[in-house]
Order: sequence, then structure tokens, then C-alpha cells
Amino acid sequence: MSTPATPAPHDFKVYKPSSSSPPVLANLPDVDLTPTAADIKAAQATLAARTQALVNAPLQLRAAREAEVKTKRDRWPETLIRIKFMDGTQLERTFPSTNKIRLVYAFVRGCLREDVQPIKFILYQPPKRDLKVSDPTVRDLTLAELQLAPSSILLLRFEDDRLNHASVPAPLVSTILLQAVELPMPKPVESPSNTLSSKTSEIKIPKWLKIGQKK
Repeated sequence: MSTPATPAPHDFKVYKPSSSSPPVLANLPDVDLTPTAADIKAAQATLAARTQALVNAPLQLRAAREAEVKTKRDRWPETLIRIKFMDGTQLERTFPSTNKIRLVYAFVRGCLREDVQPIKFILYQPPKRDLKVSDPTVRDLTLAELQLAPSSILLLRFEDDRLNHASVPAPLVSTILLQAVELPMPKPVESPSNTLSSKTSEIKIPKWLKIGQKK
């Protein structure tokens, strides 16, 4: 098997493990996981929607399916993918939405150290959605058809479980690790109540109303 070429640095970004957020947890017993009811509901809804989309796809007429794909491609011609390792390190790259998942695998493998490249790995989305290249319902679909557009975070799990621990640094090429930067902090979202109160305070009182208020 030929060794994948390491992607050019300008083609992607790499982020250091965040000190403010916990690393990815894998293979923990259920007692260690304490998702909220909202988390469970959101995850189930997302998984159900994606599963239903994949189940219904073969039932659609070819013309309707092609029209749907074209609409997605026109709306989101590119898909931003982040690959998150167990220690929290993240790789980020933009792919054409018409690409297949195997190209994402090839990109990740090209970033791994030479001693780790032969080890198989799986890209997945929690709670239980494995995006295996060996799965025909996955490998034959585009990133848009896999509902990954316009952006998605994928976790990575190695076949060798020794690499699947938060204490193990991401096994990336040293030159890639050297270009890692801090993950940008998301901009705070202003709550509607604050926005409303701010706008209310800026409303000027008409002169006639001020006159009527004088005693």
C-alpha cells in the first residue's frame, strides 16, 4: 500500500486541544455518561432524520432525487469537515459537497504519522453513526447526501484501542502538530431579552409625551 501524501499546510487547519473543554470520551460505561434530556432528544431527532432520509432515498423517483441533490449542491457547494481526535485536537478542511466520504478518509490518513497510517480507523458521529467506507449506503453517497453539508464534526476511532484515549496525543505528523493554533472562541450570542431592553432604552420619548408628564 502506497503511503498517502501529507496535505499541503494551506489546504487545511489544525487546532490544539482546548483547555476550556473536556477531551473526547470513548468506550466509557453508561454510568459515566450523563447527557441531559435535551441532549438525548436532540441526538435522537438528528439520528432519526438522517436515518429516515437514507431509508427513503431509494424510494424516490430518479428525477426527484437528482433535483434534490442539485438543490443541495447549489445551496451548499462546499462542506466544512472537522475531524476531532480523542485528545481534543481537530483537523479542519473544506471539501466539495459532491465528494465522497473516502476522500475525507484519505485526507485524515495523509495527516497521520507513518507508523500509524496502516492502522484502520472509523469516522463517526455520536451516538452510533459510523461512516464506514465499507458500507455501500455510505461510500456511494456524496457529503451532501450524507447530510454532512454545510458543516459537520466527525470523531475518529482507531481499530487499535491503545490510541483511543484522551491521554494519547493525536498521532499526527510532527510538521502538522507544529502549525496547530488555538480554536477560535465562538462569539457570544446576545439574548433576545437583552436586545429588546437595549433597544427600548434607546427609544426617544416624544416631546408631546414629555409635556404631558410634567406636573
